Amino acid sequence: MIKTAIRLGELYFFVYENTYNSRNFNIIEEGMKKVFTEKVIREIAGTLKCDWKYKGNNYRLTLVDSAETRKLALEIYPDIKIGNKVGTVISVLTENTHLQLHFCTGYVVSEMLREVTFYSEENEKVCGITVEHDAGCSMYSNVDRSVLSGDFSNLGPEVMLSGIALSLTEHILNPSA
Repeated sequence: MIKTAIRLGELYFFVYENTYNSRNFNIIEEGMKKVFTEKVIREIAGTLKCDWKYKGNNYRLTLVDSAETRKLALEIYPDIKIGNKVGTVISVLTENTHLQLHFCTGYVVSEMLREVTFYSEENEKVCGITVEHDAGCSMYSNVDRSVLSGDFSNLGPEVMLSGIALSLTEHILNPSA
C-alpha cells in the first residue's frame, strides 16, 4: 500500500507502508563473526546479477551495464584492520570514482529494486552506499536518523533523497544509538 507519493522534478518516489518481508531483506549485526560469507556474497551477486571472485582478503563483484557502458567494481573486505580496530569496509570503484564505507554495520538486499544498500551508523548519524544492478551507485554521508522516517514531503529535495534511500535501514538500525 502506498503511503506517500513524492514528485521531485521529473522523478516520482513512492513510499510504501511496511510492506517488507524477510525474503527481501537480510541484516547483519555489529559484533557477528564472518558476516560476509560466501553464501551472503552469492546472494548479493544474485540480486545484482553480477559475477564475483574471492581475492584473498576481499570479495570483488563486477557489474557492467553495456547499454550505458558503465562499469563498477564492488569490493567487500569482511575483516580488515581499520586503525586500531577490525571492521568491514565496502569499496566501490568506477572509472571516475572511488567510494568507501568504513565499519559497515549492516546491509539491505532489495530483490524488487535489484539493489543492495550497505550502511554504517554511529550515534544519530547514518551513512550508506547503494549499489544498483545496472552499475549505478549512490552514497549518503552523515544523514541524521530523524530524516529516515516521517513525512518526506516536509523535507527539502536535497535532504529528501537521502532520507528515502536510507529509510530502508530504519527498522534494523541499532535502537540504542
